[in-house]
Amino acid sequence: MPKIVDHDARREEIAQALWRVIRRDGIRAASVRTVAAEAGWSAGAVRYYFPDQDGLISFAMDLVARRVRARITAIEPTGTPTEIALRYLEEVIPLDTERKAEFDIWLSFTAQAQAESGAGGLRELLGPVHEGLRLLCEQLLQSLSEAGALRPDLPLQLEVDRLHGLIDGLALHAATQPLHTTPDRVREILRAHLRELQP
Repeated sequence: MPKIVDHDARREEIAQALWRVIRRDGIRAASVRTVAAEAGWSAGAVRYYFPDQDGLISFAMDLVARRVRARITAIEPTGTPTEIALRYLEEVIPLDTERKAEFDIWLSFTAQAQAESGAGGLRELLGPVHEGLRLLCEQLLQSLSEAGALRPDLPLQLEVDRLHGLIDGLALHAATQPLHTTPDRVREILRAHLRELQP
């Protein structure tokens, strides 16, 4: 009986090896060779799944986005509208080990994208994720508005941009200043912000 190989699981295994290399040694150290060594595979085996470094990095970035989307999709929308919104927002901030690892990788990719000259490359891959976060902020504020949990005089698009900026800032602070920006502090700030928007 031939052995059944889960190719998706193998790709994720390789991507996670890439994450470990980047978190430990930086994005410049990430190559097919170093990732293969980290995964305990041959370079040829890694190239079977990812013929070049760009494909590997693209998949690793997409894996971060897919994991966040999976957690958001799994949320049960129970409780008050504000409680529901808070649960969604917490999923995109590095409040535990798993989300911290994902954000570290995301931050490395973002920094590398800013260092690239010209358009394309990593910047093209980052754009849809930023738009996805902005859309999440818009959908949550729209839901709060429809539930009567948002002041009717608020300019919605401005508040979307403000919430998006707050989430980006909290994520960065939680990742780089974890002793000050603790999970409890992040939740307190988010609750205070949403309270300010209430009628």
